[in-house]
Amino acid sequence: MGKGLADIRNKRVLKVIGLMSGTSADGLDAVLTEIEEGKEGLSVRQLGFVSLPYSQEERAEILKLAEGREGGSKELCLFNFWLGRRSLAACQAVCQAAGIAPEKVDLVGSHGQTLYHIPAPEEYLGEQVAATLQLGEPAVIAEGLGCPVVSDFRVRDMAAGGYGAPLVPYAEYLLYRREDRNVGLQNIGGIGNITVLPKGCGPEAVFAFDTGPGNMVMDQLIERMTAGKQRYDEDGRIAASGRCSEALLRRLLDDPYLRMSPPKTTGREYYGQAYVDALTEKGRALGLSAADMVATATRFTAECIGLSIEKHCKIKPDVLVVGGGGSRNPTLLRDLRDCLSIPVLINEDIGFDSDAKEAVAFAVMARACVLEQCNNIPSVTGAKHPVVMGKISI
Repeated sequence: MGKGLADIRNKRVLKVIGLMSGTSADGLDAVLTEIEEGKEGLSVRQLGFVSLPYSQEERAEILKLAEGREGGSKELCLFNFWLGRRSLAACQAVCQAAGIAPEKVDLVGSHGQTLYHIPAPEEYLGEQVAATLQLGEPAVIAEGLGCPVVSDFRVRDMAAGGYGAPLVPYAEYLLYRREDRNVGLQNIGGIGNITVLPKGCGPEAVFAFDTGPGNMVMDQLIERMTAGKQRYDEDGRIAASGRCSEALLRRLLDDPYLRMSPPKTTGREYYGQAYVDALTEKGRALGLSAADMVATATRFTAECIGLSIEKHCKIKPDVLVVGGGGSRNPTLLRDLRDCLSIPVLINEDIGFDSDAKEAVAFAVMARACVLEQCNNIPSVTGAKHPVVMGKISI
C-alpha cells in the first residue's frame, strides 16, 4: 500500500508531478514540483521537466481519435490504458531527470489527453448534453508510483454548468498576480488562451477565455506541405519566408467564434482538419504558395489575440506574458508585437518556464483537490459556483 491522503494532508511541503498532453499532440510533458504554502502565499519550485514526444504513428492515432469521426469503444479503451502507461513512464523520467527517487513523490496531477470537448450543449437522445472526454488511465500511474493521482479535472466544472475550460487560470492567479499592474498571460499551445489578472485582484476578478487557434492551424499546414516530415514551423522560418495575404486574413477573421463573448472555449473540433481544408482551398484559389498560407495563419493567430484583448478584455493588461510552444516562434512574436501596443514578454523573461507552465498548473490543481480546496474560477469557466475539480485514484 502506498501513500494515502492523510499522509499528504499532514505535510507542509509536497513533491507533486504535473502531467499535460495538449491539443497539438506533440508529446507528454511532465514536471516535478515542490509546493509549499507560506505566509506570502503558494510557492512552487520546479525540480525537473521532461517532454516525451509522440512518434508519428502515435500522434496520428491521437489526432484521428480527436477528430471524432473514427475510433470506437475498443480503440478508446486501449488508448486509455496505453496513455496511462506512457504517463507513468513520463513520471519516472522526470524523477530521473531531477535525481529524485519515485517513492519520494507525494502526488500526481494528470490532465490526460482531451479527445473531445463539447462545451455548448448538443442534442443527444432527446436531451441537450454538454460533455468532455479526457483519457489516460490514472490507476496505472497510481499503481506504478504508489501515490495518489488526481485526474479528470474538467468534468466537475461542467457538471456545475461551466465550460470545463480554461483551467490554468487557477494556478496563474496564485503564481503570477501582481499588486502594481494588470498582467495578461497568453498561452499559445494548439489553442490560444488568455488570462487577465487585474492588479491586486481576488479570484472573482480573474477573467480568461480561449482566443482562438494557437499553433494548431499553422502546424497542420506545415505537416501537409512537408508530407509529415515537419510537425511545426521551427523558429517561424517558413512563415518568415512567405507573405501574409490580406484577402485570406480577412476571410479568416470573419469568424463567429471571435465575435462570441466570454466565457468561451474552443478546440480541435472547430479548428481541426475540416477548417484547414477550407483554408487551403481558399488559399489555392487566391494563388498563394504554401509559405504564404503559413505566414497568413501565423498572422491570424496574432490577430486573434489582439482582437480578444481589444474586444473582450474588460480590463486591459499592462503587459502580456506569452507561454507555450508559440513563445518559441519569433515570427509569431513579431506579429503579436505588431498587433499590440503593450510590452510582449515570454515566461522566461520573468523567471518561469514556458514549456512546463501547463503541467505545473495541474500539479497545483491536484494539491488543491486533495486538500478539498475549490480549484476552478467560475468567472472564467461560467460555472454556477466554485467546485473541487479532479477524481482521486489511490
